Amino acid sequence: MTTAFDFSATTLEGDEQPLKAYKGKAMLIVNVASKCGFTPQYTGLEAMYRKFKDQGLVVLGFPCDQFGHQEPGDADEIRNFCSLEYDVTFPLFAKIEVNGEKAHPLYRWLKSEKAGFLGSEGIKWNFTKFLVGRDGKVLKRYAPTDSPEKIEKDLGGALA
Repeated sequence: MTTAFDFSATTLEGDEQPLKAYKGKAMLIVNVASKCGFTPQYTGLEAMYRKFKDQGLVVLGFPCDQFGHQEPGDADEIRNFCSLEYDVTFPLFAKIEVNGEKAHPLYRWLKSEKAGFLGSEGIKWNFTKFLVGRDGKVLKRYAPTDSPEKIEKDLGGALA
């Protein structure tokens, strides 16, 4: 059976990162962007990460430029923006595609595991979130409009 730990992704620094490095942790996987109406969610995502990281939560940010050209920057620009504007300390990965022929394999798998609104697999916008349990299985999918604060209530089961 496939789990999130079977995938790897390139970090913002350009290193290949197997997700099995997060084995035993719950993960909140989010496609992010710096020029999106939902960008202020970085504040809540970082707060959630800091609050729950010692209990085994890791937030993984995957910049994506597929929606309205809302992540136009390169790795340095993304890193600087996230650091200076939102003091992001959770892991950030290289820019990826989440839909279409060039969608990252992790996102192809996430979408097949938990469909979105009305059974749609496609990611509708930036800041779609997937909560993955400590066993690497997708527990829940959240819409871009779902704030990190709303997701926090579901962390108990994921961190148990």
